[in-house]
Amino acid sequence: MSEDLVGKVAIVTGGASGIGDATCRLLARHGASVVVADIQDDLGARVAREIGPLAWFHKLDVAVEAEWEALLAAVLARHGRLDILVNNAGISGGTNSVEDFTVELWDRTHAINLDGVFLGCKHAIGAMKTTSVRKPEGGGAIVNISSIAGLIGSAGPFAYTASKGAVRLLTKSVAAWCAQERNGIRCNSVHPGGIDTPIFNPLWQMVGHEAGKNFIGSRHPIGHMGEPGDIAEAVLYLASDRSKFVTGSELVADGGITSGVQRRTLFAAP
Repeated sequence: MSEDLVGKVAIVTGGASGIGDATCRLLARHGASVVVADIQDDLGARVAREIGPLAWFHKLDVAVEAEWEALLAAVLARHGRLDILVNNAGISGGTNSVEDFTVELWDRTHAINLDGVFLGCKHAIGAMKTTSVRKPEGGGAIVNISSIAGLIGSAGPFAYTASKGAVRLLTKSVAAWCAQERNGIRCNSVHPGGIDTPIFNPLWQMVGHEAGKNFIGSRHPIGHMGEPGDIAEAVLYLASDRSKFVTGSELVADGGITSGVQRRTLFAAP
């Protein structure tokens, strides 16, 4: 085990599966105490149990402010500090056309993908500021999981794209605010390409997992999909003191899609 994060406390939303699961495990391997925060009770509890003593599960609906308040109160009561927040929870929002999309689905997509990130930043900053006086290193790190859909448009999941684009600029605004306040809190975003996670389950159900992976992988110049652990490594860098001079930045891990080389529509049906 590396000791990069020993003594630090992290919250990972959407920690029960996919990128969140991989991030929880990696942060714990580097010494952090990890709160697996998710709406999925059984899966979240299992991830915490498999990680061991450094992890525990707390149920969280990221779109509900009262649940954020309860989570932060529980974390501070148990650990007395918060050092890292990974805002990872999100939904695809469907691929309906602009003409067919409902206001209800639009609102739900933004409530989880954007409002949840805002609420996480709001309450984490308060907790990090409150406890920084007891932490020699001060401050903290917020990592928001956006998407390449937050950098380039797509004809498919346009509500998802809009929400992830907003997360990108929200991240920069939070970073600028924290820098202005000199509170030692950094905020950065990660922009994954196609990662083999449950967000692609509708496609896997249509064409099968391997066929779907091969198709999505072919849309990336590098020739294959990414794995959840690839993004967890990016999060680890931004959460650790290795990135102490990095804030308001975008870390893109997309297999080359946004490089302009052989760019294709990632979410098109095979």
